[in-house]
Amino acid sequence: MYRALIDDIFSDSEGAEETTFPATDEDLLILTDKFLGFEIPPKVFLQAIAIADYDCAAAFRYVDNYLNTIKHKNQRKQKKLLVLGCSTRFDNN
Repeated sequence: MYRALIDDIFSDSEGAEETTFPATDEDLLILTDKFLGFEIPPKVFLQAIAIADYDCAAAFRYVDNYLNTIKHKNQRKQKKLLVLGCSTRFDNN
């Protein structure tokens, strides 16, 4: 009975460490494609490639987080511009 309990503890999938895989050439193309349309510093791009060298999934998470941050910054800037642009109630005499 104790043997079954010990085996069950060590075969727990939640506690198991995730296996990492490096990115393939196709993965790198997809990763690069995600950056298209955004102005990013070369340092960020090179960091994503370096992460992908040893962990493909982590590189995609890094890119997604970075792009979400950029999108949210742009949305906040646009909201501020809209608020400033709406204050044209005064007559220009």
